[in-house]
Amino acid sequence: METVRRLRAMASLCRQSAAYRPDTSWKLLAEAEYWEHLANAALLEHFQDCTASLNDQTRLQPTANAMTRDARRLPVA
Repeated sequence: METVRRLRAMASLCRQSAAYRPDTSWKLLAEAEYWEHLANAALLEHFQDCTASLNDQTRLQPTANAMTRDARRLPVA
């Protein structure tokens, strides 16, 4: 998440610079768009990693309903 914050800070800096330098604002705004694109890609990757690890954890842990179903199948002694 630190990477996303830094990338968005770079985009913000480019937009601020574009406001004070109208002669090169087109270039600075394009660069800001590039930094935002990188930030969005990094954020998407982060959430995909989190989702994948969450899915791995839930697959390993049986749910309460699954344990109840298994208990019903066991023969009563």
